[in-house]
Amino acid sequence: MSDSAEDPAFLRGIDKVLDLISKVCLILAGIALVAMTLMFAWLVYGRYVLNDTPTWVEQISHLLLMVIAFLGAAVGVRQDTHLSVVLFRGAVPAKVRTVFVFITDTLMACFGGLMFWYGLELTQFKWNSLIPLIRLPEGLRSLPLTICGALVLLFSLTHLLRLLIGRDERKDSIE
Repeated sequence: MSDSAEDPAFLRGIDKVLDLISKVCLILAGIALVAMTLMFAWLVYGRYVLNDTPTWVEQISHLLLMVIAFLGAAVGVRQDTHLSVVLFRGAVPAKVRTVFVFITDTLMACFGGLMFWYGLELTQFKWNSLIPLIRLPEGLRSLPLTICGALVLLFSLTHLLRLLIGRDERKDSIE
């Protein structure tokens, strides 16, 4: 996120690790998107050319969609590209804006923590059930939610840390 050589060494180390995690999430989401596209091409070919619809495609595409959506959302929090409304924050003085950014990051961290906690409970609860047609654990459907929650919590806490030590470089936070 930050390339500033003036940042403390521990913060540069944290940024390197979190940037790597973010990159891995984007790669996994990209692979999932390509795989889903290829599977749907196979679905259409099977249905209209072979006259034999591959029924497993829908179930796997649901899993892949969860990976794409939730890993992408977590990366959006890390890179500060997630959907947000900054009009109100932009209309107030910088000191008030900093308070709003702090509140937003705190709420995002809480939301990520809740996603992780309840996602973990859901994943554990559903793990022993099997998804029809593909015979994989049903808990795989909520595992991306759990991972996303942990990442949102982690990324939001990092934003808070940067804000508290005066190293927040997000455009709308402090000018």
